[in-house]
Amino acid sequence: MTFEQLKPQVESIISNSQLTVNERLLELCKLLETHINYYNWVGFYFRNGDKEELLLGPYVGAPTDHTVIPFGKGICGQVAVSNTNFVVPDVSAQDNYIACSITVKAEIVIPIFVNGKNIGQIDIDSNTPDPFTEADERFLEFVCAKVSEIL
Repeated sequence: MTFEQLKPQVESIISNSQLTVNERLLELCKLLETHINYYNWVGFYFRNGDKEELLLGPYVGAPTDHTVIPFGKGICGQVAVSNTNFVVPDVSAQDNYIACSITVKAEIVIPIFVNGKNIGQIDIDSNTPDPFTEADERFLEFVCAKVSEIL
């Protein structure tokens, strides 16, 4: 399924007020992990109040021990500080990478902004080397913009 075909489904999930915010986020994770074959772990991390750390939110994929990530640590922690997208084509080439699984080859992290403030991010791991393109970035920016509407 193409990104353009997924956009109406993303909007449908976001607008489903019958579900809680966390249920909608989990449904988004399931949608992306199911329909994009190189998205092997899809989850959200959110800033923990005023603390300089991220807390794991809804996700699909292998369980992770990384439920709290300090700002600056790993790819997610770096995005919390930089406020910019981070695409990692080869995680083994990253010095500041937190390994979740030996099968992960690449990662993409896109920040979520509410009122101009970085409040979290979507994090996607892939077991495929270098799978992410600019199209992934634009699509995930769309997803994050939609998510920001319900936070």
